[in-house]
Amino acid sequence: MSIENNPLRQYFRRPAVFVKLPSGGKNYPLGVIDLPESGEVAVFPMTAIDEITTKTPDALFNGTAVVELIKSCIPSIKNPWLINSNDLDAILIAIKSASGGNELEIESQCPSCENISDYTINLIQILGNMKAGDYDKLLPLGELQIKFKPLSYKEMNEASLGQFEVQRSFVEIENEPDQEVKNKKGQEALKKVTELTMKILSKAIEYVKTPNTQVKDENFIFDYLKNCDKNNFVTIRDYHAELKAKTELPPLNIKCPSCSHEYKQPFTLNATDFFG
Repeated sequence: MSIENNPLRQYFRRPAVFVKLPSGGKNYPLGVIDLPESGEVAVFPMTAIDEITTKTPDALFNGTAVVELIKSCIPSIKNPWLINSNDLDAILIAIKSASGGNELEIESQCPSCENISDYTINLIQILGNMKAGDYDKLLPLGELQIKFKPLSYKEMNEASLGQFEVQRSFVEIENEPDQEVKNKKGQEALKKVTELTMKILSKAIEYVKTPNTQVKDENFIFDYLKNCDKNNFVTIRDYHAELKAKTELPPLNIKCPSCSHEYKQPFTLNATDFFG
């Protein structure tokens, strides 16, 4: 008998959450998302296999765990690698919520009395307040106009792996006994950090518009970032940082139970802590 005729199919998991992506599903290449007319994607709870996948360190590290999790829980997303940074956090929160995790426990240290306390945050409330960054506005820079775009999950993951390698090299440098060798390796590592920053930035630029043409080639843009005036590079870097910050999850408002001091706690999602 074919599994398509399984009489237990009616008891399979069903969508538990319907979520509208912060981006509205706009500007995705054809075939990335099969977006319903409602604009809301159905989110299924995790399966036992999903649970195992999210507890596999290597799969979490290289990004495949998150990709497989999204494929399983949101079937309308056909290519999770191309999901952009505007939508990724909302997707992870929705999956966590659909799997029975509307609340998340976090730990925070009060900057006033240094007391460490546990807090419960409502993910549905955070999900409702999420907004996409405005990537439509162009950055004017002399004769140039620069159009940015949110990074895809694949690009974000590649950037994270690159940053990990650089951080590991700095640890190795600290253990170098020869000061001259240590200084040389330190300079090389700093150069790698700068080039990595430029590489990530080049991926976040959709195009550079000149008076005569529109440059979309990532290699040309990377070459420009390496050779442009320092002040121009800083302007581009800082503008992108501000744009990215507007897309990120807002900080949490926390009141210390010990001294009643109120402060803001940065809130970031890490798949390892979130599902691992």
